[in-house]
Amino acid sequence: MIPNVRFVLCRPRNPQNVGAVARALRCAGISQWAIVDPRTLDFAAARRVAVHAEELLDKPRIVPTLREALEGCALSVGTTARPRPERPLLTPREAAARLIGTRGDVAVVFGDERSGLTADEVDAVDLLSSIPSAPEQPSWNLAHAVAIYAYEVRAAASSGAPRTRSLRAAADPGATAAVDRALAEAAGRAGKPGVRRRLFKALDRAELSGREAALWTAFLRQIGRL
Repeated sequence: MIPNVRFVLCRPRNPQNVGAVARALRCAGISQWAIVDPRTLDFAAARRVAVHAEELLDKPRIVPTLREALEGCALSVGTTARPRPERPLLTPREAAARLIGTRGDVAVVFGDERSGLTADEVDAVDLLSSIPSAPEQPSWNLAHAVAIYAYEVRAAASSGAPRTRSLRAAADPGATAAVDRALAEAAGRAGKPGVRRRLFKALDRAELSGREAALWTAFLRQIGRL
C-alpha cells in the first residue's frame, strides 16, 4: 500500500465513476481518498463496478470543502484539461514523481465530470497537471483519469523516487500555515488574491526553515499595516 498519497474527488456526480475510481485505487495500492461535496451518495450502484474494491467505498472521507480534504498535505496536484499560461502543466508521470519525492502526505485532486476544478480549487492546489490527449477529445473520463494517475503514482513509488524537502514538511506546520495566511491577507489587500499561490510556491522552492518562515510572516503582516 502507498499510505501517504491521498486522492480527492470534487463533486462527483456519477456513482459508476465513483465505483470505478475505487477499483483503480485498489489496483494501485492506494487506500486514502476523500470526496468533496458529493453530488451522489449512491454507493449501492458504485459497488456494482468496484470489483474487489468494495471496502474502499466504506471509508472515503466525505468533507464539504477542498481545504478540509487537503488538511495536513505537504503537496497537492490538481488535474485539469484547461491550459493556463501562468502555471505550467505537469504530465501525470512528472506529477507522480513530485508527489512520491515529497516528504509527508500528498494529494491528487480531480474536479467534477462536467466542468472540472473551479477557479478557487485551482488556486488552492500547489501544482497543476494534465493528461496529454488528442485535440478532438481533450478531456478524459474521471475514472480513467484517476486510473492513469494512480498507475503513475504506483510506478514512481516502486522505482524509489528520491524524496525531497518541502517548505511545509521542513518548517513547523503552524509557522508555515501562518506564512500562507499572511500571504493571503497581503495579496487580498493588494487586490491580487490570485498571486498568493504562486508566491507561496516560490517560497516553497527556497525551502525555508521554521525561523525563516516566521520572519516572512512578520514581514508580510507589517507591510499589511502600512
